[in-house]
Amino acid sequence: MTAVQTAISLLTVFDWIAVAFFVICFRGYNYVFDGRSRFGRHGLAQKTHEFRKLWAREMLSRSNRVGDTALIGNLVNSVTFYANTTIYIIAGLFALLGTLDQLVNITSDLPFSREVSRGLMEIKVLLVLTVFVVAYFKFTWSLRQFNLLTILVGAAPDGNPDKDYNEAYVSRMARINSLAGDEFNRGLRSYYFGIASVTWMIHPGLLMAFSALIVFVLIRRDFYSEALEIMSK
Repeated sequence: MTAVQTAISLLTVFDWIAVAFFVICFRGYNYVFDGRSRFGRHGLAQKTHEFRKLWAREMLSRSNRVGDTALIGNLVNSVTFYANTTIYIIAGLFALLGTLDQLVNITSDLPFSREVSRGLMEIKVLLVLTVFVVAYFKFTWSLRQFNLLTILVGAAPDGNPDKDYNEAYVSRMARINSLAGDEFNRGLRSYYFGIASVTWMIHPGLLMAFSALIVFVLIRRDFYSEALEIMSK
């Protein structure tokens, strides 16, 4: 029996619906509300991009750029912290696969939980593991793009009279900065949805409820938060 056939035999219809809803929320949010989407242009990501352009333009106007490199260093440190933390989480989840019998006993005592087999619990842990693997790839790609930003800062023109060239350079720096920031945001969202994926161990209904709740929280923060109001003034 293949892994797909095993999953089909272990998962109920309710489980399949819950997982499908989770994937739609997880992947759909980035597709519909991301900074590069039509809806995302009205959110916090787009407003932040405008200030990144302003930052790049102001940087070109000064010769001393020590403060700019320090700011980028802080961004890199934040991304590195999350990337390292994600590695520990992934390692812990791999270790958890070796103690599934204990995990089954623990979750069976929780409210609303259903009795599940060891094979089904393994599939549920693998879903959580997949989410954090996605987060790790997002953080490391963000880190690499921030490194590209440091190269652009080092190569930035100083006193170039060509305004068109300077403005094109400003757009390039702001775009790389935003791409790195967007990947970092996607990694953070993976943490949110990682929390939701854990609830599947208790009940598929909780997986759907938490997935919807996280989408609501993300929309609230990206499009209706006080931070967005401040950035828009």
